[in-house]
Amino acid sequence: MDPTFAAILPYIGWLIGGTVVVSVAGIMASVHSTRLKIKNGYPLEGMWGQSLKPGSDKQSAERIVLLTQENAQLRAELGSVKDRLANVERIVTDGGYHLTNEIDALRDRALEGLKDKGAA
Repeated sequence: MDPTFAAILPYIGWLIGGTVVVSVAGIMASVHSTRLKIKNGYPLEGMWGQSLKPGSDKQSAERIVLLTQENAQLRAELGSVKDRLANVERIVTDGGYHLTNEIDALRDRALEGLKDKGAA
């Protein structure tokens, strides 16, 4: 027997065992990664990036329809809120609003003046 082979012979079991452990760990990591992709809804891809499990067109179409409807509703609601805000701004910044406050202030002063004179 060759002396170099005789020196390696006691470690052959460890080499084979180590190779098996690394291979099994790699396979388990791949399976776990695929499992997580499936669980979280990511598309599965092959070695060259091709889709292994294409999303169903019916399901995608339904989701697009629902999102489009929701988008239209939210846009309508936003338009309504903008109109309300414009009305509130117009009322608050309107000259009549300030005029009403001035009239109320004058009325309060007049009532105070009448109270002072004892006529009220």
